[in-house]
Amino acid sequence: MSSRERVLTALRHEEPDRVPVDFLATPEIWDKLVAHVAPDASAVGATDFIQPEREALLRHFEVDTRVLSYDMFCRPPDESNVEWWSALDRSTPNRMWRRRNEDGTTLDIWGCHRQKVEHGFGAYEEFASWPLQSATSVEELAAHPWPEPDWWDFSPLPALLEELDEYHVRFRIGSVFEIGWQLRGMQEFLIDLAINPEIPAYIMGRLTDLHVENTRRVLDLAGDRLDMVYFYDDVATQNSLMISPATWRELVRPHHARLTELAHSRGVPVMYHCDGAIYPLIPELIDLGVDLLNPIQPDAKGMEGQRLKDEFGDRLSFHGGVDILRILPQGTVDEVRDEVVRLVDTLGRGGGFVLSSSHHLQPDTPIENILAMYDVALRYRRPG
Repeated sequence: MSSRERVLTALRHEEPDRVPVDFLATPEIWDKLVAHVAPDASAVGATDFIQPEREALLRHFEVDTRVLSYDMFCRPPDESNVEWWSALDRSTPNRMWRRRNEDGTTLDIWGCHRQKVEHGFGAYEEFASWPLQSATSVEELAAHPWPEPDWWDFSPLPALLEELDEYHVRFRIGSVFEIGWQLRGMQEFLIDLAINPEIPAYIMGRLTDLHVENTRRVLDLAGDRLDMVYFYDDVATQNSLMISPATWRELVRPHHARLTELAHSRGVPVMYHCDGAIYPLIPELIDLGVDLLNPIQPDAKGMEGQRLKDEFGDRLSFHGGVDILRILPQGTVDEVRDEVVRLVDTLGRGGGFVLSSSHHLQPDTPIENILAMYDVALRYRRPG
């Protein structure tokens, strides 16, 4: 069974030959694994868009899925000071568009402003400022340099899909709630949702308009070769939702609905990413048209894998599950192996599961634990 067939079978809620897997990691982990494994990258093509050593590592681990993202294809009118390979958010082999400022900070295609922060295990990017923070009216929001659909060139997509033909490929659309607060500032955005809803409504509407058009163009180019579209919006903390269900229904859900409706109108399933305790919204996400939910964080309230499988497993597939807070960074190799076996036997029962870490593999994760997690022999369910 090919990787693509394996994932498609699982998403039909049928058991494939073994549970399919995905892989996402911070740059520090990618670098350590490439140095440790030294995978052969000579057969990897499309190297203008895909870092060959990382792609070769995925092939070494027999990872079944690939993701192509909107920020691989940016081509705005001003292409000065563009960097493709340095973003610390780059969790896949793909290149990622950034513009480098003179002070070392960066801008993404939306205008979100980031700076590098170092820590004991490496570095990450945090927000340096928020370009829409001081806006007080929709008119001021409209003056922001919003990207246009023609700022993207998706023409390389068919060749990339051919390069990745044997794998299950999803297209990463972007987000509306997250990019919205990254432009406005989280405090201001959350206050706006309560007392100035026209401001977040405008921001999310502009973003959704663009996502819909970009996704339409991608689907036109890809035909039936694209297996899934994927969007992300963290609306939960470890213990609860960030906003009330009523606010989500009124102000966020309609934008998500436009994305799922477009994908389903083309017969393409939808994956949704939301960190944290998203349990209260899962029935509505199913009604919305979400087919695959990521990342299934076992340490978040209500997100225990067995519970989700029992309650929703006949209507929803799951992606993730291997704990990045305790098991992977602090557990022994045997504990990691036992957890993988447990997830394969429970969430993998009857299909509907793609095994991965519960978020990007973090820099403090021992290499031996990652190697144990990706032992192919553990992906086969035990009888019974």
